[in-house]
Amino acid sequence: MTDSGAAERAARIETLPMVQVGRTQGFFRGAVRSLGEIWSQRELLGLLVRRELKARYKDSSLGVLWSLVRPLTQLLIYYFAVGQILGVARAVPDFAIFVFVGLTGWTLFIEIVGNGTKSIISNGGLVKKVYLPREIFPLASVGGALFSFAMQFLILITATLVLSRFPLTPDLPYALLGIVLIIVFGTALGILLAGLTVYLRDLEHLVEVILAVLFWASPIVYSYAFVSNAISGTWLEQLYLANPVTVAILGMQKGLWLAGSLAEGGVVWPPDLALRMWIALGVSLVLLWVSQRIFARLQGNFAQEL
Repeated sequence: MTDSGAAERAARIETLPMVQVGRTQGFFRGAVRSLGEIWSQRELLGLLVRRELKARYKDSSLGVLWSLVRPLTQLLIYYFAVGQILGVARAVPDFAIFVFVGLTGWTLFIEIVGNGTKSIISNGGLVKKVYLPREIFPLASVGGALFSFAMQFLILITATLVLSRFPLTPDLPYALLGIVLIIVFGTALGILLAGLTVYLRDLEHLVEVILAVLFWASPIVYSYAFVSNAISGTWLEQLYLANPVTVAILGMQKGLWLAGSLAEGGVVWPPDLALRMWIALGVSLVLLWVSQRIFARLQGNFAQEL
């Protein structure tokens, strides 16, 4: 470019209006502005979701079918190891459906949190080159997790039809509320951890360890009846039920595991399960808001840290 051309370009730039890049500070106005920016980049968000899915199954012969292999493998392991060898299946009717309901909900949660935690670091090159709402990276992880969940949920519904246990009952809304709760709570944690991990890289590995431990803090391979018999009426039971993922999975089981309601004597459910789920959803929505505001304050130095 010649000197005269550069001068003309500089003159044109000087006439352009100033556009603020970044986030308006403030707990309320900043959140509204961030939501608007994310909505304006919804097409890019869709592209990132598709890119994540393509990268996940790149050069794979089976493609998206691999999203079913891991949960089905886990189902077989827990069905035989816990259900048959340890004898849990004798106390839990339709144990295979019971386990798969829990694994489906849990897999959705860990994919949202796990992939969201490392989403900013994984997209470091893009973060350093161009400004865009950085929340779209953990949100893209949510989109990818929802795709895998849809595949697994299809298998689950098919299994209930094959076993003549399709859960068309008044309890079905429990399952829908449980799924929404997992999505909201997982997204809140994913956004928060995505921002913190940029500064604390060991957090990524710590999250993997914590998720492995928390797997056993939800009734996925064992019935809540075991928990009720052991710690019913104690503060430990209240602590156990304070976990949003626990009550979400219980809700999914109540809505989708038809054999539980048909079992002789019924199945023990926590008192006021619906109320607990609504409270957990309200808390998760507040956590989502707070997580986004913390993320917004942290994202200013992402490029330098990466």
